[in-house]
Amino acid sequence: MNKVAVFSSKKYDRIIADSHIESSPLAFTFFESALSEETVHLAQGFDAICIFVNDEANRTILEKLKSFNITVIALRCAGYNNVDIKAADELGFTICRVPEYSPEAVAEHTVGLMLTLSRKFHKAYNRIREGNFALDGLMGFNLYQKTVGLIGTGNIGIATLKILKGFGCHIICSDPVQNPEAIALGAKYIDLNELFQQSDIISLHCPLLPPTYHIIDESAVNNMKKGVMIINTSRGALIDTKAVTQGLKSGQIGYLGLDVYELESGLFFEDLSEEIIQDDVFQRLTAFNNVMITGHQGFFTSEALNTIARTTINNLQTLLSNQVLDDEFIIRSQ
Repeated sequence: MNKVAVFSSKKYDRIIADSHIESSPLAFTFFESALSEETVHLAQGFDAICIFVNDEANRTILEKLKSFNITVIALRCAGYNNVDIKAADELGFTICRVPEYSPEAVAEHTVGLMLTLSRKFHKAYNRIREGNFALDGLMGFNLYQKTVGLIGTGNIGIATLKILKGFGCHIICSDPVQNPEAIALGAKYIDLNELFQQSDIISLHCPLLPPTYHIIDESAVNNMKKGVMIINTSRGALIDTKAVTQGLKSGQIGYLGLDVYELESGLFFEDLSEEIIQDDVFQRLTAFNNVMITGHQGFFTSEALNTIARTTINNLQTLLSNQVLDDEFIIRSQ
């Protein structure tokens, strides 16, 4: 029986995984700790490891894993910016992922952030709890006929597009690879700078790669409509947080919805309610009344978690039994 070390595991991970493990020939050990240079020693004695979005797999960690005779790493997510893929290839690792678990989960969360900000649900909820039923300060705006710019039109971008079409939004897109499905749905591909200029709402759905790092920076913000809404449910480092903070202060950005944050590792997925958060940039963001932040929960539905568990277990079983896994599940350096 092959042994798998699961890092960054939470109670809900174990509950979902348990329902899929019974028929599996794998033995899982769950660690709450994230994978790092300080915790990599926990992987000794295992045949493979399973990691999540904020686990670190740099060259030093990979070399240590290789010394433990571990060459299989399963990501229980789609993104892999936390893994040094070039080093993994050089060291002979096989890296697998879950390329799609529930695009609709993230898309629905994206639109939920848009509606919360546009109709000020968060403010209204707190007011009603305090017995304040006044409507002053709760004026919102319709999504109907607003221009929404989607940066990235993969599975999640398309799922978001479909929902927004139902609201009667005009959709414009930017992506190096045009998706025929987006065009068939009536979306129009334009230059990124034009998208910044024309959009009432901008929603990010692209992977974090060198060309997309800080795709929303000071120049981009200054090129946008005054009062624009920005939504990010993809990866935190797509946004230059300091530039966006300045845009909020100046009023250039009217609304900001984040499910991810550039420096979320060590913050998100943890209960820090009894601690003083030391990240001053993040604390500044939470002080704005036109900012809505959720803690990387866009994927967090029962449907998505079950798909992640099934796919991850299948990936590991296939690779550890020396069978061939379909290319869509394998990550390789370009």
